[in-house]
Amino acid sequence: MTAPNSVSLPRFQSLEDLVQVENLVKLFPVKHGLFGPDDKKIHAVDGLDLAIVRGETLGLVGESGCGKSTLGRLILRLEKPTSGRILFEGNDISSLGSAEMKQVRRKMQIIFQDPYSSLNPRKTVKSIIMEPLIIHGIGTRPQRIEKVFALMAEVGLRPEYAARYPHEFSGGQRQRIGIARALALNPSLIVADEPVSALDVSIRSQVLNLLEELQEKYGLTYLFISHDLSVVEHISDRVAVMYLGKIVETGSKERIYDSTLHPYTEALLSAVPIPDPCAVRNRIILEGDVPSPIDPPSGCRFHPRCRIRQAICSEKEPRLNDVGDGHLAACHVRAPV
Repeated sequence: MTAPNSVSLPRFQSLEDLVQVENLVKLFPVKHGLFGPDDKKIHAVDGLDLAIVRGETLGLVGESGCGKSTLGRLILRLEKPTSGRILFEGNDISSLGSAEMKQVRRKMQIIFQDPYSSLNPRKTVKSIIMEPLIIHGIGTRPQRIEKVFALMAEVGLRPEYAARYPHEFSGGQRQRIGIARALALNPSLIVADEPVSALDVSIRSQVLNLLEELQEKYGLTYLFISHDLSVVEHISDRVAVMYLGKIVETGSKERIYDSTLHPYTEALLSAVPIPDPCAVRNRIILEGDVPSPIDPPSGCRFHPRCRIRQAICSEKEPRLNDVGDGHLAACHVRAPV
């Protein structure tokens, strides 16, 4: 017999994938004035397929506005998809109601980009970390307090900090509070949305090392969203490159960085600084601006800015083609179907 509050859904075929996204679409309406029509849509995520393997760190990279954060919020169901499916642990969560999603959200958490605005300034550190336990009715008050202090120790916060407020901490310490809160419910998946971009360079490595240590200890799975390819290279097992609502290339870290196929990925990597003043890198400057997500280009969405484009690129949309070892690219020229 199924428990009254349990979620009973069909199982997905793959047991290795923690998250499976199938033909996911998210359109945001664009209104013309207060009472105007909303006939136009922003194509934030448009027909996207992606898998996140249990226990891995998948780095998601791309320019600002490409839909990275929207995809992360869709996977967590903080945004409702327009169409497509999101499968978590084999269950379709795309259209679950709030009561059913509450059960699922115990297993998925988020670390936000801004460690200050993501913390309630009126609550102490103890209250912030304890809040998920209270919402989900986990443990007695003494057990919750014990859990809070254990989590603080886990992320490198001293116990006397429990009674302090967010404004009394540095950016790195605030992000540690956010990490402790994300760990409170023992999740399987953590979406880290630009978790170190707002931190000083000297603090970034500490937070990244902490995330890696926690992953190894608790078997966590990360979706690590960032625009910094050097950070993604350091922490990720696999990398997915996103452009204008679509994945254009994905594969292992080694394949993406050493055997780049898509010209957009190539351009992004050419902009990564080299810590050697004598080194020379062939910088690829992209033509024009990113096209409008309201009216995306036909065919390959990157073709207006691509230096190797051909006639077919503006006529037919390329699909992700596996060129070997799980390395997929959507390019008519370099990864033809």
